[in-house]
Amino acid sequence: MSERGLNTVSFAGHVAASAQFKSLYAEGMGLVEETASYLDGVGRQASKVLPRMASVLYAAESMRLTTRLMQMASWLLLQRAVNNGEMSRDQVLSEKNKVRLDSFNVDKTAPGWNDLPEAFRDLIERSLRLQNRIALLDREIYRPQDVQTFAPDNQNSVKAQINLLQTAFGSN
Repeated sequence: MSERGLNTVSFAGHVAASAQFKSLYAEGMGLVEETASYLDGVGRQASKVLPRMASVLYAAESMRLTTRLMQMASWLLLQRAVNNGEMSRDQVLSEKNKVRLDSFNVDKTAPGWNDLPEAFRDLIERSLRLQNRIALLDREIYRPQDVQTFAPDNQNSVKAQINLLQTAFGSN
């Protein structure tokens, strides 16, 4: 029986306490600020001249976008608190159960999608990419410690680790 999975190194915990996390944190909080500024300024003006279907979609997507960003910001703040020693891992585990990092997908085929302002669609795309990176990092950091993972013989463990690193560092 192969035990390759037992010897793999999880870089996620190291990433969470590194300069890469600080960069991810800055990117996430910057996107929150940029989105708020857009929605309160240029986006508000742009939404007033949209066709009816696009206007309804804009309202729904702006709510989803705001919710998605607030969930990510909550996760980033919790992780920063752990990194700074302000909260224990157990405290964060309790609080992070309130944070949702999934199920905020977007239907780009919805009527009116192509009529939405390009800057708005860009904010949505960027938030989805960031959400995926944070969700992957969350799964790696907070998976149960007592579960031992075995890599099947047909899986390339090195490639899996490289994919994890590329996702954690934002490379595509």
